Amino acid sequence: MISLNINQARIDQELQTLATYSDAPAPAVTRILFTGTELKARAYIRDLMADAGLSIREDAVGNIFGRWQGTHTELPAIATGSHIDAIPFSGMYDGTVGVISAIEAIRALQSAGYQPERSIDIIMFTSEEPTRFGIGCLGSRALAGTLSPSDLVALQDNEEKSFEEIRQKAGYHTELDTVQLDANTYHAFVELHIEQGSRLEQAGKSIGIVTAIAAPATLSVTIEGDGGHAGTVLMPDRRDAFTATAEIILAVEESAKQSDSPDAVATVGLCNIYPNAVNSIPSRVYMEIDIRDIDLKSRDVMVNSIHEAVKRICEQRKLQAEVNVLNANKPCTSGENIVSTIENITQELGYSYQKLVSRAYHDTLFMAEICPTSMIFVPSEKGYSHRPEEFTSSDDIAKGVTVLAHTLARLSSIHT
Repeated sequence: MISLNINQARIDQELQTLATYSDAPAPAVTRILFTGTELKARAYIRDLMADAGLSIREDAVGNIFGRWQGTHTELPAIATGSHIDAIPFSGMYDGTVGVISAIEAIRALQSAGYQPERSIDIIMFTSEEPTRFGIGCLGSRALAGTLSPSDLVALQDNEEKSFEEIRQKAGYHTELDTVQLDANTYHAFVELHIEQGSRLEQAGKSIGIVTAIAAPATLSVTIEGDGGHAGTVLMPDRRDAFTATAEIILAVEESAKQSDSPDAVATVGLCNIYPNAVNSIPSRVYMEIDIRDIDLKSRDVMVNSIHEAVKRICEQRKLQAEVNVLNANKPCTSGENIVSTIENITQELGYSYQKLVSRAYHDTLFMAEICPTSMIFVPSEKGYSHRPEEFTSSDDIAKGVTVLAHTLARLSSIHT
């Protein structure tokens, strides 16, 4: 096994520097796609890649690729990476650890004198978070072809600015139909990420090896009732859209509780009430529902159950409802060879580990449409994520980088 020197102080410093590119006061981080702040953070990542001697290219949606050229350039490459965009008032480790650690992994391999046979790419994915355009993993979806050029053109943010207008203003002018990758572009993809849960910490394990990733189905529900003055419309005459919503929310919760799958979850995380006045009966409600599971059949049973509940509740209350499927992605199973490679390396290094599923989805879910994938998790203190208190120790990150570097080296061999 190659002897590697992982520079923990440098990783810490680079994560801290990246966290200063934020539209929220420290320790919170807010970094939204193609804002001035996010563009400065992109420039910082490009500089780090260039300093590591990587050749850089960017595609039409802003995915950034840093390549370490291998000796067999005719072969499909190995890839790693993550994202740097951050939801409002979140933490400094989500996604960023996977980008900074990938750069450090390559620097460590270079310092050790290693030369890859397959080329190795670091990908900084565009907009893993759904904050600006309401869809997560925008960049990796486009790479996989599950988000087409026409889909991208149709996207608008909450100010009704189009994705096309915003990307052009950010300096991305090439044609959108050049983004999708060929099926033979990559031999394997591995993403290092904080766990965003507490399983590793509770088990006292250093490394998580991801065997599968749950995929979401997202529903939008619009309920139309009849508004009126809160003091003058008596209860028997009401067609309150929000009381129906309350029943539907409980039905969403029950759909997951009644599932036979231990990984089933369902959440109503967005709910807009019209006219949203204390003395007015709600006449319309718009909500979005997130349903996830590793088991596709189980997830779809929940989706159907929610459809039926919306129909039943609204018929009983004499309301109109419209349900739309915003997305319904497939779960993915990790590549057996990649999982075994990570496991063997972790054992050789003497690190404790646990195989687990990822209940949060990541860019890896869509890279699995292109090539075999897996993920390496490092512990999250108290399971915190998407909040300023998010924290992973530098020791744990360094172990993750060590596993990642050895994994990239082993996978980049033409014999693996």
